[in-house]
Amino acid sequence: MIKIVVVEDDKKAQLEIKNILRQLDIFKEEEIKIEYFTKCTNALKEIIEDTADRKIYILDIELETKISGIDIAKFVREIDWESEIIFITNHDKMFETTYRNVYNVMDFIEKFHDMDHKLKKDMRIIFKKNFDNKMFRFGSRNLNLQIYYRSITHLYRDKESRKIIVNTDKTNYAVYLNVIDAVNYLDSRFKMVHRACIVNLDRVQVFNWTKGYFLLDTGEKVHMLSKKYKKEVEEYYERNN
Repeated sequence: MIKIVVVEDDKKAQLEIKNILRQLDIFKEEEIKIEYFTKCTNALKEIIEDTADRKIYILDIELETKISGIDIAKFVREIDWESEIIFITNHDKMFETTYRNVYNVMDFIEKFHDMDHKLKKDMRIIFKKNFDNKMFRFGSRNLNLQIYYRSITHLYRDKESRKIIVNTDKTNYAVYLNVIDAVNYLDSRFKMVHRACIVNLDRVQVFNWTKGYFLLDTGEKVHMLSKKYKKEVEEYYERNN
């Protein structure tokens, strides 16, 4: 369970944050609960004091109460040094004060200065950095695989063995699957780019649709790319940038 805790007393801004969060693909893949508050309450304190769940705090600095977003963040850090904190505000005058008073702040976002793009970007960075523990799990009579998604670069069908080859940073594994079934073992970062190939889009540096290859962050060039799948790949990057 991952909790996102939003403290924002401006209803319009709170709705905007809610709409931004709903657009993220992470909600399709993670068990996430969002809690909304307009001020510091006993219920909020109970959430902060419960360290069983991982949390992301999105805090408005200037609240219409004596307890500000900075005060809430300081209370969080007295108990919890691991959860992420993102501050939002109407202006940047509190920037220096915020960083001087609160340890380990993820970001400081102005509400009316590209908040949509910045908040989405921060959330994706947080999930990749801290919460990306999802795994490719495959079991058969002779094989039991558990591989972190982030370690997989691509998967392809080997013509001779008729197996799927799962390529990782360090090695590869052969499993009895077809390409379509393999997709069901993966999450949204993996897309088919060829009738015999699935790639981890987070690991690709270059797509050359004209010449039919993609370049991985390992430096490997893979000549298994079809324009048939270009639209879905581009849509993924549009949603995640």
